[in-house]
Amino acid sequence: MAHAGVRANEERGMRRQARAAGFGTARLGLVSAVVLASSLSCATGGRPGESGSRRPVAPGITVLLEDSIHLVKGKRVGLITNQTGIDRDRVSDIDLLSGSPSARKAAVTLVALYSPEHGIRGTEDHHNVASERDEKTGLPVYSLYGATTVPPPDSTLVGVEVLVFDLQDIGTRTWTYVGTMLYAMRAASRHHLPFVVLDRPNPLTGDRADGPLLDSALANPEDDAPPPGRRAQAYALYPFPLRHGMTMGEMARYYNDVLQLGADLHVIPVRGWRRTMWFDQTGLPWVRPSPNLPSLTSSLLYPALVAFEGSNLSVGRGTPEAFQRLGAPWLNARAVAELLNDHGFAGVRFEAERFTPHNATDRKYSEVEVPGVRIVVTNRNAVQTGRIGAGLLWAIARTTPDSVRINTRSFDLRMGAPRVREALMRGEDPDAVLDREMPAVIAFRERVRKYNIY
Repeated sequence: MAHAGVRANEERGMRRQARAAGFGTARLGLVSAVVLASSLSCATGGRPGESGSRRPVAPGITVLLEDSIHLVKGKRVGLITNQTGIDRDRVSDIDLLSGSPSARKAAVTLVALYSPEHGIRGTEDHHNVASERDEKTGLPVYSLYGATTVPPPDSTLVGVEVLVFDLQDIGTRTWTYVGTMLYAMRAASRHHLPFVVLDRPNPLTGDRADGPLLDSALANPEDDAPPPGRRAQAYALYPFPLRHGMTMGEMARYYNDVLQLGADLHVIPVRGWRRTMWFDQTGLPWVRPSPNLPSLTSSLLYPALVAFEGSNLSVGRGTPEAFQRLGAPWLNARAVAELLNDHGFAGVRFEAERFTPHNATDRKYSEVEVPGVRIVVTNRNAVQTGRIGAGLLWAIARTTPDSVRINTRSFDLRMGAPRVREALMRGEDPDAVLDREMPAVIAFRERVRKYNIY
């Protein structure tokens, strides 16, 4: 009996550890919990010697110029970047590679710029972002976002000797910048160009992940050149969890191997970053990675709400707290908030409110005051974004089933799987639904561990 009691206490402890790290489930069997605890001890421990480091966090661009300039020395460089490509002093990669003492000494020649969704300055919130010319350097800026995300056109790579990539990820699979990287890696491989990734921290830490995974039937990692009339899906690439816990550099290593891209890949790591760090613990300046992610809190809750882009609910675009609220004229906000608070979701509470979107780029309820539900983060280390998103759909379907409208394909590509949406719409408990997805998340973390840099 004593042995059984010790075993039960160990199991409860592992479950608590799982929940606290963002994996959490109360219904995983002991074997799964043991695997998860093992995965967490590796993920949260970091590399040997890291925990005592007190050096300032430096992004990949700084490390390139200080330690790895040989990768671009004497080369004609094509740079894929936007407003997030900066050093600790907010100096842009464009200025650093075109005019810094290190770049000049190494005879680096910046010859072309490439911009992702939202453009080179991160201010465009529409399709068909135009190519342009950089005012300061006079360099061409080739847009990689038309009707969809595209790779660098072959014609623009003539004369380029190395492609350098520096874009900020936000830690969730529904992020088109990852597609930009994958497509560009494939183009670099095809043209036999070295591909250099200047890594940046995962702003949501690198020791937490939660689901669902993207259903393999929806994933399209090969589809960077779709036939006319069909868009690629740079936000639905591969069976990753909704929140994945990796950096851009780690994902580049993973894709290059698993998809057999054959790229001559060089990842320049972030110096001083540990997997347990949130972005605001790095000392690096926060820059909006896109127009509707004004803060780290919005970025944390973005994966919980992004699926509702495919619904008749506003996610707060056109307000100062985009992706921290959800609303519509028909929403019974008070009932939804009460239902969610009664259910209990770790790390957050829900408040009924009213808000008015202004010039909303999703064209949902602009200049109309709507009832809404605000998500207030009370303990970010406990937040499980997949469960929050699942809970919202469950509560809305229970309170106003005749009013909510879902574009099923759009919703599923972001949430991850039709089975999840269908179960929640039927009224199944959101924790039970997400618990079924957890073994796949655990297995994913085990698979990608060997690609971790930090």
